[in-house]
Amino acid sequence: MVRHKPIFGASVDIFIQQILNGLVLGSMYAILALGYTMVYGILGMVNFAHGDVLMVGALVTLSAIGFLQSTFPGLGNGTVLMIALAIAMVVCAGLAWFIERVAYRPLRNAPRLAPLITAIGVSLVLQTLAMLIWSRDPLMFPQLISTESIHILPSIDEMHPGAVISVLEMTIIGVACAVMIGLYTLVHKTRLGRAMRAASENPAAAALMGVNLNQIISVTFMVGGALAALAGVMMASEYGNAHFYMGFIPGMKAFTAAILGGIGRLDGAMLGGLLLGIIEQLGGGYLSDLTGGVLGSNYQDVLAFAVLIIVLICRPSGLLGERVAERV
Repeated sequence: MVRHKPIFGASVDIFIQQILNGLVLGSMYAILALGYTMVYGILGMVNFAHGDVLMVGALVTLSAIGFLQSTFPGLGNGTVLMIALAIAMVVCAGLAWFIERVAYRPLRNAPRLAPLITAIGVSLVLQTLAMLIWSRDPLMFPQLISTESIHILPSIDEMHPGAVISVLEMTIIGVACAVMIGLYTLVHKTRLGRAMRAASENPAAAALMGVNLNQIISVTFMVGGALAALAGVMMASEYGNAHFYMGFIPGMKAFTAAILGGIGRLDGAMLGGLLLGIIEQLGGGYLSDLTGGVLGSNYQDVLAFAVLIIVLICRPSGLLGERVAERV
């Protein structure tokens, strides 16, 4: 699990451990941020219900795991998880398509405030439905991927406790990198990706060239929904539970990560997610050490949203974003 330890006054082992923890946390933010940035790149809107699609993905996976284990007891843990994840990704892709078709498409030419309010409404509806279906209590998520620790640095004594990372956490980082490479290939090397980039650059011109904008937007939402389901399973596996409210705060942090890296850019979403995770982990340690434990990991949310405020004030385009003039 993600650990929270002070940095000042401790050995380099603790610092490396915090970096590893930050990479794990940031990988989950990055996958969720990719969904935000894809939708924003084409529609110029922020889908604040995206985090709740993550929640649905985790809970659907949990239900699918229970069904598969009871119906097919001979299946191995890896097979069960892969089938359940595939089911959740299909369900969340369909849910994202439905949300875009019903809640966002009719408001495509409305003032910018209307889709924002609608997104908040969709978020509340999804949370309420999940609470009714799966209950309001946190549900234990089975650990189907090994949590065995791998020592990056060996433990010597109390001052040098070493640094470890579990197989599950290495899997999370590896999956995040694979998703980034896959999405980059999709967007830059395929016909669908060219249509997405054309729709993002100039929707009117893309439509005149034969691009079906409605279809491209729907596919973008579906890809984002599938990625949200993947992030939800990763988060539930890491923390060992799933509940109806689990997607709201990670969704806001993933939005912060997208802004930090440069919303609308895939590499920016990945960079922003990893940086935010590291900032949270290191910042929690610094606060704990500086304040004698009065402030610490409980204030990581404050750090995340402080980063959002600072970026919006100092560089609204993000670290990798370009300052461009508004088209008229």
